[in-house]
Amino acid sequence: MVSGPIIDARDVDYSLDVAGRPLHILRRVSLTVAPSEVIAIVGPSGSGKTSLLMLLAGLEKATGGSVMVNGSDLGAMNEDALARFRRHTLGIVFQSFHLIPSLSALDNVGLALEIAEPDLSMAQIRDKAAAALTAVGLGDRLDHRPTALSGGEQQRVGLARATVADLPLLLADEPTGNLDQKTGAIVVDLMFDLARRNNTAVVLITHDPALAARADRVFTMTQGQLTETPMAKTAAAKPAAAKTRAAK
Repeated sequence: MVSGPIIDARDVDYSLDVAGRPLHILRRVSLTVAPSEVIAIVGPSGSGKTSLLMLLAGLEKATGGSVMVNGSDLGAMNEDALARFRRHTLGIVFQSFHLIPSLSALDNVGLALEIAEPDLSMAQIRDKAAAALTAVGLGDRLDHRPTALSGGEQQRVGLARATVADLPLLLADEPTGNLDQKTGAIVVDLMFDLARRNNTAVVLITHDPALAARADRVFTMTQGQLTETPMAKTAAAKPAAAKTRAAK
């Protein structure tokens, strides 16, 4: 494990060339996240939240500043190195589930694990994938394909897929955006509980202030600029954390 912050982004700029002129999406964004810390980023649509997540995942490159994740300088890495970095460093939970329709829940999760840990045997992969699905309450849905699962169940498969390899960082982009309030709350409880049990750092993008308030720190993105938002913490704000501590 790398000492120091899991994320250390400094003075990050990100712009796109549109008709020969730069379109500035992120402006001098700095963000430091400690190992196992949970942070939330809120802000209006189009403010740059998802763009920042793409930079942290190494799916896009900053046009200025530096992005260090788990000790790796993402700006200095080529595409092959970035692919290896993603396999061994982070899981992603998307608003859209992005499951492979022809594969069962077990195989969707197992495929992600096989990519992250290619030295595991098929029996080990199946056992660990089954355990990850059981942890999110889908132990009786292992052989179901996505079309046979509800939206909430599909997102739980996505969560199991993102956490099955016990990676140090989880990026979650509006994970409840396609779910009703009750189902979304179940998924969020599971996500926070798994992250705290596994000491996984989380960067959560959300429009939901109640969900954001459960994080350790909250940031607001406005027109490409990121600022920390002071928020009062109460025992009720983090039920998942309290539940985890009580279970230990």
